[in-house]
Amino acid sequence: MKYDCLIIDDEEALSESTRDYFNMFDVKTAWVKDQFACKNFLRDNQASVILLDINLGDSSGFDLCKYLRNTSDVPILFISARTSDDDMLLALNIGGDDYIQKPYSLAVLLAKVKAVLKRYKADENELSEFVSGNLRIDFVSGDVFVNEVKIELKAMEYKLLAYLVNNKNRTITKDEIFLKVWEDSITGDNTLNVHIRYLREKIEDTPNEPKFIKTVWGTGYRFEVI
Repeated sequence: MKYDCLIIDDEEALSESTRDYFNMFDVKTAWVKDQFACKNFLRDNQASVILLDINLGDSSGFDLCKYLRNTSDVPILFISARTSDDDMLLALNIGGDDYIQKPYSLAVLLAKVKAVLKRYKADENELSEFVSGNLRIDFVSGDVFVNEVKIELKAMEYKLLAYLVNNKNRTITKDEIFLKVWEDSITGDNTLNVHIRYLREKIEDTPNEPKFIKTVWGTGYRFEVI
């Protein structure tokens, strides 16, 4: 069976209320409480987006995220009461697409999930292929190559790169990126900065002196064709 959203969280009352709220607004949602239940669920079902807590009783959401990333690029949104920047950076580094702090507003969380569902169901690519210098992007297959060697991008990294390329040679504000890539105005600068850094590390010859993704200080970013 295919679900829009899977919640993985050991807080039963919060998870059930979130699940019921999402279902009330036609976002088909299921809930499991731990890593073992998640693996069992995904053997027979699919989910378009995952909400994943860090603390899962005897296991860790970080470990589960790493496991899921071995076989799937489904968007993973971490939900956690932890407020440390280190936790957020680790969550994004191992494959998370966003980091949402508890307590959360059900309405805001629903809006985020709907935006993710819309983004990954829509085909917004304007080009079939893009080539600049040693970078090549095949928008049909979703593959990215540097020096004709395929590189692995997480789902949000690819989405961000595609938007920058489709708007090449113009300055894009952070607010525009939040609205057009994350499709919300809630995503913070830290999340965007981390994704930009990871993209540079993967596509730039010298990440600290980028030739493609330029920072426009105080405004946003600009993708330059070389």
